[in-house]
Amino acid sequence: MIVSATPVLTALAALCYGFLAVRGARLSPTGLRTSLVLAALLHGGVLLLSYLLAQPAHFGFAPALSITAWLVLIVYIAESRLLPQLRARVALAWLGMATVVLAYLFPGSPTQSNATTGLDVHIALGLAAYALFACAVLHAGLMQSAEAHLRHPKSSNLLTGDLPVMTLERLMFAFVFAGFIVLTASFVAALFFADGELSAQALRWSHKIVFAVLAWLTFTTLLAGHRWLGWRGRKAVRMVYAGAAFLFLSYVGSHFVLEVLLKRGAA
Repeated sequence: MIVSATPVLTALAALCYGFLAVRGARLSPTGLRTSLVLAALLHGGVLLLSYLLAQPAHFGFAPALSITAWLVLIVYIAESRLLPQLRARVALAWLGMATVVLAYLFPGSPTQSNATTGLDVHIALGLAAYALFACAVLHAGLMQSAEAHLRHPKSSNLLTGDLPVMTLERLMFAFVFAGFIVLTASFVAALFFADGELSAQALRWSHKIVFAVLAWLTFTTLLAGHRWLGWRGRKAVRMVYAGAAFLFLSYVGSHFVLEVLLKRGAA
């Protein structure tokens, strides 16, 4: 039953996201919020049946993207209650639809049945860091939209309404800081996931580790520059994009190459 239900839920989630992407701008606030919650529930059901209850469970680059998109949607639903001016629903709807379909087409490889608790913690923290930095990227884009409206007042500002740029910037840095803490914790869990002992596998350099370290160093530099040198605005936005790109390449990029281009299982 679990296996047969997954394609149905995937199709329903994709249709709900597609409806939001096409018709969301015409919905009332209540209808919009209901549709967002319904999309999140359907997407969450897909993730639950595919990666928590499935036997054997699968994981790979596309499921990681799908989980990240779902977590970002959850954050957006909560945040839009406090900041109703935010109107990123169309972009998130397209992202959700694309990732839920992509995860169905590329479910990844079976996960290790002997995975340790520490490894599970590392994966969970890594996905949380992905989502937090994705939220930072979203707010960086919204901040750029608000700044463009300030430079050209006659241009439309549909994404952020009258929300101040400083508010968006504070939110961006808040997500960067939270993501940095979670990413650091994920590194620590990776180093000690082998029954509490330092893992030799985690110490071996690979493309994934190199890009992850580059992302960590980028966000470290950004937070230090913001704290002591007052880095803000375009410089901060560019560094958020750069750090997120490194992090994207560390897992999603490397596993896309392995799973799709080289036809190998997840490593």
